[in-house]
Amino acid sequence: MADARSRPRGKPKSAGAVPVPATLPARLARLGLAGPGDLPFHLPLRYEDETRITPVAEAVAGQPAQFQVEVLDCEIAFRPRRQLICRVADGSGALVLRFLNFYPSQQKVLSPGTRLRVFGEPRGGFFGDELIHPRFRSIQDDEPLPDRLTPIYPTTAGLGQNTLRRLIQKAMDQADLSDTLPEELRRRFSLEELAPSLQALHQPPAVVAMDELDQTLAPAWRRIRFDELLAQQLSLRQAYAARRARNAVVLPPSGVLTDGLLRHLPFTLTAAQRRAWQEIAADLVQPHPMQRLLQGDVGSGKTIVAALAMLQAAESGHQAALMAPTEILAEQHYRKLAAWLEPLGLTVAWLTGSLKKSEKTAMAKRIASGEALLAVGTHALIEDEISFARLGLAIVDEQHRFGVRQRLALKQKAAAPHQLTMSATPIPRTLAMSYYADMDVSVLDELPPGRTPVLTKLVGEGRRHEVVVRVRDACREGRQVYWVCPLIEESETLQLKTAEETYAHLCAELPELRVGLVHGRLRSDDKAAVMNAFLANEVQVLVATTVIEVGVDVPNASLMIIEHAERFGLSQLHQLRGRVGRGSAESVCILLYAQPLSETARQRLKIIYENTDGFEIARQDLALRGPGEFIGSRQSGVPLLRYAQLEDTALVEAARAVAEIMLRDHPLRGAQHMARWLRGAEEYLKA
Repeated sequence: MADARSRPRGKPKSAGAVPVPATLPARLARLGLAGPGDLPFHLPLRYEDETRITPVAEAVAGQPAQFQVEVLDCEIAFRPRRQLICRVADGSGALVLRFLNFYPSQQKVLSPGTRLRVFGEPRGGFFGDELIHPRFRSIQDDEPLPDRLTPIYPTTAGLGQNTLRRLIQKAMDQADLSDTLPEELRRRFSLEELAPSLQALHQPPAVVAMDELDQTLAPAWRRIRFDELLAQQLSLRQAYAARRARNAVVLPPSGVLTDGLLRHLPFTLTAAQRRAWQEIAADLVQPHPMQRLLQGDVGSGKTIVAALAMLQAAESGHQAALMAPTEILAEQHYRKLAAWLEPLGLTVAWLTGSLKKSEKTAMAKRIASGEALLAVGTHALIEDEISFARLGLAIVDEQHRFGVRQRLALKQKAAAPHQLTMSATPIPRTLAMSYYADMDVSVLDELPPGRTPVLTKLVGEGRRHEVVVRVRDACREGRQVYWVCPLIEESETLQLKTAEETYAHLCAELPELRVGLVHGRLRSDDKAAVMNAFLANEVQVLVATTVIEVGVDVPNASLMIIEHAERFGLSQLHQLRGRVGRGSAESVCILLYAQPLSETARQRLKIIYENTDGFEIARQDLALRGPGEFIGSRQSGVPLLRYAQLEDTALVEAARAVAEIMLRDHPLRGAQHMARWLRGAEEYLKA
């Protein structure tokens, strides 16, 4: 069936033109299809029912249908623009076919008297019901109808549905689709056979109503989703086993430094912090590299757990390094660690790109000589000229902000150091099972005592003056305020309140208060000066971009305003809100939004308004955005899921269980399964 809906590109082809064969592999590669073996696993987006004919008189506006008609006449019209208008009819009524983009060959096919099968979505037009760019083909009077639904595949420019269908069916006939799942496991987990499942999805039977199709194909989809999850689990668990097979330095604790820190802390560890610390301490005495994720909500106290891990490395005479994605966050870590650890006689090296060359050289020498057992910094820690004398522990904070190569670069400063990854973005359980199966996970699921709940309020842009009054009142009570904006300076494309504009307005409206401005384009020393003034309460109102999203701890700040909150993601909103509520005073986060709100923005604001639990927010965020956007896995090396749904916890758990069994009892089948589904992507996981 000729697809008349595709837009011509370049010079029109003749009616019988065939794509140059050399371009076909490139077009398939754009879809991630490297060879014939990939084609059976390129599954339809949806289906169209061409198994029945609908009389024109029974056409329903907005409901796709197939019609069998005869061409009455066809002409090129020029008003309001050049278009091909074709009038067709069956015995019950008439339709207009309208093509805004067309080839001369199409006009030739649509000559009066030609019998057509046309598929499209009717809509009301000036001359009656019409189809815009319908799919059509000429037929003989006695041509039978298909007995299967027509699959519609994801495609790319220059690759039509007919070509894809032909290639996929040929691959289905020729490919080796033998089942990689042992029969006993397939039966135990009530899974369909692979080849029939694929056949059902590519050529589903006709059904009485299209809404019955989901139920009909559910068993086939369950098998495909299971296989995809299984491939991911196999690759991650294999990487996990490979890491455990490596040798790593053992970091036995003496307890001298860790006990000294715990005695002098002005607070007591929570039960969750103690549990996480014990899990990490046990990993560090193993002869294989630790690969652990420490996750917790905003303010759950990850830094103190990291400090205890660093001390265990120091007690054994080895170095520990902590890398953070921004200078503000790195400096916050440095300040805390220096205050806690330097009284114990340890030197904490500080390394960022903004240091003067002489300072950077001096720090690099102390790290290279081993004089500094502890180092904190930004990407500067992984520069080529930085070397460690005996790095035993690498800690990466907010790991999703680093690319996979950056994260690996810190580990590569030693032969096989232990690694601790920290995240203040809580990770839903199914996501952790799916994308972090190569890591052990510790969870800080409680907040330290003294953290006050933050009250969240949604306020429309029209009530901005009331918010300014609220700011003045908070500062008169001795409190401090964050005012967060999404842009630094005026944008021609997005009419949003900018940090610089807001700073100027607040300086004018609140002359009795000192207002500061911090954003990513400030020089590091200027940024540090403003942040230090805010920390010392010399600045009462801090206007900022999202550079303060993580790593800023000012207990006296009890009010946060987020400008254009509808433009922020849920994770960002939750992280920003976590900058207040760190003291004893009641804290409020005001989300200023502008109308009109998109449906997605409305959902985000509703979720952040109704929830304070970061894990619940993360769960709903995952449902909104999907795993690829949620964890930045497009740069992580972890294969993304195309078909599986992480909400199906039972299927994720089943795939995890089967992966363990196959790696142990059926390693060859496990390798074949990964080769079929991952197409070499598992190589990323071996680092």
